[in-house]
Amino acid sequence: MYSKRTDLAIESAELLRAAQKKNARLPGILSDVSQQHGYDVTAVRVLDEAGEKALGKPVGSYITVDLRPYFQRTAGAFSRAVDCVAGLLRQLLPEDLSEKSVLVVGLGNRDMTPDAIGPLTVSHLLVTRHMIASLPEQFQGFASVSAFCTGVLGSTGMETLELIRGIVRQIGPAAVIAVDALAARKTERICTTIQLSDTGLIPGSGVGNHRKAVNQETLGIPVISVGIPTVIDAATLAADILEEAGSKDFDMGHHGSGLFVTPKEIDLRVEELAKIAGYGINLALQPSLNLETLTGLVG
Repeated sequence: MYSKRTDLAIESAELLRAAQKKNARLPGILSDVSQQHGYDVTAVRVLDEAGEKALGKPVGSYITVDLRPYFQRTAGAFSRAVDCVAGLLRQLLPEDLSEKSVLVVGLGNRDMTPDAIGPLTVSHLLVTRHMIASLPEQFQGFASVSAFCTGVLGSTGMETLELIRGIVRQIGPAAVIAVDALAARKTERICTTIQLSDTGLIPGSGVGNHRKAVNQETLGIPVISVGIPTVIDAATLAADILEEAGSKDFDMGHHGSGLFVTPKEIDLRVEELAKIAGYGINLALQPSLNLETLTGLVG
């Protein structure tokens, strides 16, 4: 049987639960669902080695926000989405970041739309490190925020981890927030969800090009990941379609290997989700600001 591929902890838990019969308790894993600011939020927590082995993900928290209601264009949908992401992100960040330094890293390739989430998110950030240095009284109480985009190994010749580690050593941030594109298993989660995690990430995992992990173990400081699924593995999509059609005995072999599917409106979705992620990070780091003030500063 083909092993379905996903970067989302919520989907890994669904696959595990289906394999062990529905309603079965998953070893070392806790999951709960809530609604915040009008959006469904699913928190999956991997508690120990048993959960890590079962789910295939490191011990830690994985929080998924379902943003499908945002695309119904109801009044206040953007501000509620930003508040939701900001509130959840604060839960994962170290406490009291005022007057501390945070590094936000946008991973991915700006020239490839499904992989441009990281760089586009960085373009919506309120970067304050240089302003605090030149105007300390005016920016007293602000978290010091730095940002950069890593590019890709093929154009820089450097591993993402090497670049981030060098900057971390130079500026000494209290935490890193890494933003990257992911792969989903279900089409309804592509470009409609955001996954937040305190376990860091592995660059390139969304398209099967795994690089060195960016996490607390490799950097020595907390690494919070913000991931948005923009593609689905073609073989995973085909396997789901075959199962829904009633076919159980099939072998995908290498069919669809290296092929990924993305929505036709990917340009618009990536732009909108990057703005939600960027503004959510801003409000998480600068809780004294409101959305209106933040919009003026970023604009």
